[in-house]
Amino acid sequence: MCGILAVLGCSDDSQAKRVRVLDLSRRLRHRGPDWSGIYQHGNFFLAHQRLAVIDPASGDQPLFNENKTIAVTVNGEIYNHEELRKRLLNHKFRTGSDCDVIAHLYEEFGENFIDMLDGMFSFVLLDTRDNSFIVARDAIGITSLYIGWGVDGSIWISSELKGLNDDCEHFQCFPPGHMYSSKEGSLRRWYNPVWFSESVPSTPYEPLALRRAFENAVIKRLMTDVPFGALLSGGLDSSLVAAITARQLKADKQRSAPLHSFCVGLEGSPDLKAAREVADYLGTVHHEFHFTVQDGIDAIEDVIYHIESYDVTTIRASTPMFLMSRKIKSIGVKMVLSGEGSDEIFGGYLYFHKAPNKEEFHHETCRKIKALHLYDCLRANKATSAWGLEARVPFLDKEFINIAMDIDPAWKMIDPEKGRIEKWVLRRAFDDEEYPYLPKHILYRQKEQFSDGVGYSWIDGLKEHAAQNQVTDKMMQNAANIFPYNTPATKEAYYYRMIFERFFPQNSARLTVPGGATVACSTAKAVEWDASWSGNLDPSGRAALGVHLSAYNHQQHVAPVSATATPSDIIIDNVPRMEVGAQGLAIQS
Repeated sequence: MCGILAVLGCSDDSQAKRVRVLDLSRRLRHRGPDWSGIYQHGNFFLAHQRLAVIDPASGDQPLFNENKTIAVTVNGEIYNHEELRKRLLNHKFRTGSDCDVIAHLYEEFGENFIDMLDGMFSFVLLDTRDNSFIVARDAIGITSLYIGWGVDGSIWISSELKGLNDDCEHFQCFPPGHMYSSKEGSLRRWYNPVWFSESVPSTPYEPLALRRAFENAVIKRLMTDVPFGALLSGGLDSSLVAAITARQLKADKQRSAPLHSFCVGLEGSPDLKAAREVADYLGTVHHEFHFTVQDGIDAIEDVIYHIESYDVTTIRASTPMFLMSRKIKSIGVKMVLSGEGSDEIFGGYLYFHKAPNKEEFHHETCRKIKALHLYDCLRANKATSAWGLEARVPFLDKEFINIAMDIDPAWKMIDPEKGRIEKWVLRRAFDDEEYPYLPKHILYRQKEQFSDGVGYSWIDGLKEHAAQNQVTDKMMQNAANIFPYNTPATKEAYYYRMIFERFFPQNSARLTVPGGATVACSTAKAVEWDASWSGNLDPSGRAALGVHLSAYNHQQHVAPVSATATPSDIIIDNVPRMEVGAQGLAIQS
């Protein structure tokens, strides 16, 4: 990941303004510690803090077209950049950077090229020929981005709040899947998949198609020129990512080093045990990081400063990831693969057991995917970027999402009596008897939220710290007067809110954080599924009472197939390994 900052059309083009832009850009240097760049054209400024992952030697930004009339600053990875270069044969590229295609695509196709990009990205592009500009963010919001407005009519763009919160009259989250065009003076959506309408799909479940799509999504994300690894919690999602990556590296004769995997947890936590077993099975070089409850508490203020949220779920999960990312970066790794997005796509959270019908199940998955940029994507992006580490998330591949969200949700519904546990369609797709991807009990391991899996005493310790050391009963009595928006309902939430407001006191800042009732990571709408949940609103997965470790027998992992299933639902052939276009480096053990 990188850090981008743009000030567009301000009233001041002085050296003092340039110095101010540079100063604000430095607040993002943790995202890109490898190099800094700035481009000024009159009263337009584009600044960049680079994390060099592709073409470290020559891919410094901002990037330009041939005659430097178009400048662009980008945060992200364009996985199909080699294919796009072939469509731009009349253009000359100065670097091997994957992001170098953006200025040339604009020159060739105008503003309507964004859907051609396959990857995660946020960028600002300035056309100096008429001083017009466009801003765009990837489909799901994997990369973080904010937009602000100055009193002088300027527009500000930043990868993080801290780049613009002190200088803008108002600011907000830049919506994913959108672009801003200065010519139109407004935002418009460029990402419009069929599932966005939330109409209930009816396509039959094809396990092999789902498997191939996900393997493609993982393999394309191995494009790198720096040491990389995989985050491995031992749960289904991260284990599948690691399994596919390990297979590909073994099949690729140009990559001799094994995959490195990483896990974090309290001593004796469920994730540490499961991850160790998966790593042994896959033959990865495994790195296990331990932390204590006190270590996590000590890091809370840094975590909130970096993730820029006071959401309880996000902070609980971000803290272990923040601590682990620092360790990973310290051993020389700059990119990791991670498993975010699967639970939203397949209804993997435990509360989905209570979905009343397939329509509600599907609508809830749509709501969850649309909100990912406020929760898991924000956590994965900012907790890793805090230490100059890039996280790639194959489950949020555009093509894979289209295939997965087109499956009739009746197949995704959870039915323990039939052996259908959460994410059954994904588990079944990778249940290969001849060439197993994972041990059966890992493939069918029940969902653990990250903040639970690192050790149950982690959440309990946070609650105790807030209640005993930080927030009094009297403070809670006045909570609605102190925080009328998103009023904290618990002492833990009040504690996080106090820290957030100290770093980001502006009203615009507090409005960037979502609120509403939730149980086990549900949306407010899904809380209506079970009347008993209204009295037990806690984001922990264990709050889905009667579900965790009781809805099915872990040993009954081979699920029967419906009598109406097609042959492709029953027989899954081995999928051939696929080639990787770009070669990367791997760290030596």
